[in-house]
Amino acid sequence: MRPSRFWITTGLLTIWAASAVAEPVPALTPFSSATGNKMPAPWHAVGLPGSHKPLSRFDLVQVDGRTVLRVLADHSYANLVHDLPDVVVPPGTQLRWRWRLDQPLPGADLRQRETDDTSLKVCLLFNAPGEQLGALEQGLLGVARALSGEKLPAATICYVWDNTLPAGTLLSNAFTARIRMIVADSGGKALGHWVSHQQDVAADFRRAFGHEFPALPPLMGVAVGADADNTGGHSVGYVGDVTLTP
Repeated sequence: MRPSRFWITTGLLTIWAASAVAEPVPALTPFSSATGNKMPAPWHAVGLPGSHKPLSRFDLVQVDGRTVLRVLADHSYANLVHDLPDVVVPPGTQLRWRWRLDQPLPGADLRQRETDDTSLKVCLLFNAPGEQLGALEQGLLGVARALSGEKLPAATICYVWDNTLPAGTLLSNAFTARIRMIVADSGGKALGHWVSHQQDVAADFRRAFGHEFPALPPLMGVAVGADADNTGGHSVGYVGDVTLTP
């Protein structure tokens, strides 16, 4: 049986609509492209909104002959953010990175506010429609944006290196449901070794936020970070180039 003209037309319109909405995969400035110790633009450090806590340190260093990012947390909090121009990434877009953790935070436990620290994380920041949130969450997000002066995302996914939770675990941040965490590595078996990761952006967003936002919102930034402000600990890790690829 030959397919009807209606179904052929509908299929072509669907493909056209998808290609019209999705934009090319945005390029992230690689750390390896830096010359000297200056952080390549547009990467910039952002602290905790409304807080005067020390900032975690981000330095460019040579490891195995390549320039990588060293992430140091010491009673501190900060993210290194790469802003993007609100781009809806095409289906199948992959987030790729490699990292190495040399000194973890043994007292960290992401399930408790008192111990909610992360020795290494790579995050995706989405400009999700805030009007789809409840009144309370809209208000809290508005206050945080006002205090920080930053356009904080309504939905963030952070891939973390955790002490005990199994790899693949999904959980909400202990302070805000606007951040969901996916455990990429767990425990100390790989300490001191480079570990590479590849994650499907759309699939992970559906898993983390699909019940709140049925459509993939624009990606407004990517971040790398570490924090030890709750446990008062000290961590040392390294992150190589972070990329978004088809």
